[in-house]
Amino acid sequence: MSPRAAPDGVARAGWFTPPRLLALFCAMSTLIYLDRGVISSAAVSGTPGTPELAGSGLQGDFRVGYYAYGLLQAAFMFGLLLGCPVFSALAKTANPFRLIAVGLGAWTVAVLGCAAAPNYASLFVSRALVGVGEASFVSLAAPFIDDYAPKERKTSWLAAFYMCVPVGVAAGFAFGGAVGGTL
Repeated sequence: MSPRAAPDGVARAGWFTPPRLLALFCAMSTLIYLDRGVISSAAVSGTPGTPELAGSGLQGDFRVGYYAYGLLQAAFMFGLLLGCPVFSALAKTANPFRLIAVGLGAWTVAVLGCAAAPNYASLFVSRALVGVGEASFVSLAAPFIDDYAPKERKTSWLAAFYMCVPVGVAAGFAFGGAVGGTL
């Protein structure tokens, strides 16, 4: 990042130094993939109900079967696949860091929408918006790291960033299993 000029004219780095941005991006990546792991967890998805028995998990709560629950992943991927090229194109004319911030703000609102969804349709729309919000991060964070990492450490920085994917998904499955029994 470019240094900020202090009142005395001496250049000083801001809070967003490359190592801090890497840590921030790794934390956010872990959180994003934790969300993906939780929603994919069998304990959270549950089982559909029958006329005689109530279902469990989200399928039971929203009274949907496996097909409708699978469409939630499709809605998410649709939002992600539509959002990635849009954010990538916008990065040519807008500040990529701001685009990431806007996208993650939308992601946060959409995740809260999932948590508060009163019905399946609301959950479906919220999952699609989660994908759109996530698109800003997944399409712009790695190039940002590549641009600002010290040349001799680019590979290790990108490896640390991408290591957050399986760690986040695994943590999401574990968390989903832990809370799935209480749904």
